[in-house]
Amino acid sequence: MRMVDLIERKKLGEALTDAQIRFIIEGFTDGSIPDYQMSAFAMAVLFRGMDDRETAVLTDAMMRSGDTVDLSRFGDKSVDKHSTGGVGDKTTLIVAPIVACLGGRVAKMSGRGLGHTGGTVDKLEAIPGYRTVLTPEEFMQQVADIGIAVIGQSGNLTPADKKLYALRDVTATVDSLPLIASSIMSKKLAAGSHSIVLDVKIGSGAFMKTPEDGARLAERMVAIGRHCGRRVRAVMTDMDIPLGKNIGNALEVAEAADVLLGRGPDDLREVSFVLAQNMLELCNGWSADEARSRVEEAVASGAAFRKMQQWVAAQGGDALALEDHTRLPQARHALRVTAAHGGYITATDAQRIGEASCILGAGRKTKDDAIDYAAGIALHRKPGDRVKTGEELAVLYTNDEKTLAPAKELLLSALTWGEEAPEPQPLILGVVE
Repeated sequence: MRMVDLIERKKLGEALTDAQIRFIIEGFTDGSIPDYQMSAFAMAVLFRGMDDRETAVLTDAMMRSGDTVDLSRFGDKSVDKHSTGGVGDKTTLIVAPIVACLGGRVAKMSGRGLGHTGGTVDKLEAIPGYRTVLTPEEFMQQVADIGIAVIGQSGNLTPADKKLYALRDVTATVDSLPLIASSIMSKKLAAGSHSIVLDVKIGSGAFMKTPEDGARLAERMVAIGRHCGRRVRAVMTDMDIPLGKNIGNALEVAEAADVLLGRGPDDLREVSFVLAQNMLELCNGWSADEARSRVEEAVASGAAFRKMQQWVAAQGGDALALEDHTRLPQARHALRVTAAHGGYITATDAQRIGEASCILGAGRKTKDDAIDYAAGIALHRKPGDRVKTGEELAVLYTNDEKTLAPAKELLLSALTWGEEAPEPQPLILGVVE
């Protein structure tokens, strides 16, 4: 069996056998199949796709390419959440402590930023001292003791996906349905949680641009989970507009903490609460009404924020930075972006805004790029807002002054203006289970 023949077969739109798919993943994992051939294969999959059987086999092969986590000691209480990626999406930092303080066990392995979207691990590393690497023993003990641990993807957990994930970012193959589905589900299945809630982002700032594409991804991932004996639910959420106001790692940590302190933007609060509610329905068996009520109580009482502090401190992070945001990385340069004219903001191109944040240093152009944890955008006006001439639209933050001008230009190009307020868009677009 030769890799070049399998690339050719997929290029022609032919289905691969189970054995052929496993050969590809095993060879890529052990290094006998080089990056350039796997990149070619990923592009062939992007254009030609995979059927449900191929995707399921690919997922299983990647799951089995390394270690798997046994969370059976936590029974039905183990629950995970994964987002397909969006701009300003810091919901993990909010939902994980909410669920943990209400009896769930959140043993989570997260990824880094991919393209114009941010990664949970990058956000957590913006907290001084936070350790994204724990030994397996430390990881399990922390989940047992406080109900939550969030680390970077282990080198031995789905190594095939880790290698492929990095390649996709730099070969324009991120937005492939089977590759997205298999990447997400291989990690989630290997991580061992009994229940999984998937946040499928849909819109200009997401990989899935249309509700139809989002529903297809949701349905495929739920089917994979069900086939593997897990409880899986997909919540489809809007990503035409960045979630919350802050985009960039330290900025997003601050905003997530604010939500748990009873502040923060309404859209971020609502999406986070819906995700936490669904996680608690699955792991605790609560009704939707009870789960939502308990989520709101956990935040109002301060229990969720205290759990966030406990979690960050347990992993070596500066828990005081969650209240005193000056202890988080601070940018040397800031630029106010103001409105050249008045009117309503009627729409945003969330992807362009995410790309502007990357220009400032908050994201990666290649897999080896360093992150500027202080960089990003505070977006003060969003669709539906009436803006006057000279009013502040956003503030750009960076440690590289020369990035300010191109980032400003791109940000302004992402805003659509009109004379009338747009119709409000729903935040929650549907649920698949």
